[in-house]
Amino acid sequence: MDLSLLAAFVTVATEGSFSRAADRLHLTQPAVSKRIAALETDLGAPVFDRIGRGIVLTEAGRALLPRARDILKGVDACRRVVADLSGPVSGPLEVGTSHHIGLRRLPPFLRRFARGFPAVELNIRFVDSEQACGAVAEGLLELAVVTLPLTPAAHIETEVLWDDPLMVMAAPDHPLARLTAPSPADLARYPAILPEAGTYTHTLIRQAFAPHHLELKTRLQTNYMETIRMMVAVGLGWSMLPVTLAGPDLVGVEVPELALRRQLGLVRHRDRTPSRAMAAFCEMLRTPLEGSHPS
Repeated sequence: MDLSLLAAFVTVATEGSFSRAADRLHLTQPAVSKRIAALETDLGAPVFDRIGRGIVLTEAGRALLPRARDILKGVDACRRVVADLSGPVSGPLEVGTSHHIGLRRLPPFLRRFARGFPAVELNIRFVDSEQACGAVAEGLLELAVVTLPLTPAAHIETEVLWDDPLMVMAAPDHPLARLTAPSPADLARYPAILPEAGTYTHTLIRQAFAPHHLELKTRLQTNYMETIRMMVAVGLGWSMLPVTLAGPDLVGVEVPELALRRQLGLVRHRDRTPSRAMAAFCEMLRTPLEGSHPS
């Protein structure tokens, strides 16, 4: 079976669109359609149903998809073994990361990596931590640098890079900022701005409040820490934010019962053979920057 046919099939299934698959494969849409037609002829069964303007996998397509992905990953691993025997570190490396880490943690490391490994085609995808972990689990991403899951999924390997303490923060003129020793019950009296339900950070905050049997008044929810910070700074509510986001427009509110911390780091698939580019990137992240302090 022609591997290019399998690659076209997996890309169309992943993208959910012939046109988006064509863009990703740098082909025309008719060329992608021709490859899918050739695959269906080879298999003797359709792999997609065309319904209106959309497509859905047929029973045959659903059965083929995981096996096709395994075949392509195996071929990719073979190519890496040969390519990695000699020569400079090169090739593509796609890394998923959250907006917060991409803005606050990665920039100096990315600068150092780009200078040290110019032959690597580095592609940074900004996605939620939960989505990035799912993409690694499905083999769609080689590496993620994200907020680590509280309970990693099967086949996922995590490594802590940074400890990320969280602190209750509010605008300087917020009522909470005037309390000398606020309790969790005091926080529950005022609207909160939190990450969306289902995120690792939201779960961590909810777990911290659970022993106090308090229901939080959630005014707004968003996954972007920078957006939450802005809304807190203008007085729309309080939140629990990384201490790295502290500034003159925010007041840290000490609540001893809510000493929370997230862990940020690497997420890999334990069964995936790492490329030299990925290994170099991970090693670079493990090496402290000059003048930096562990956090």
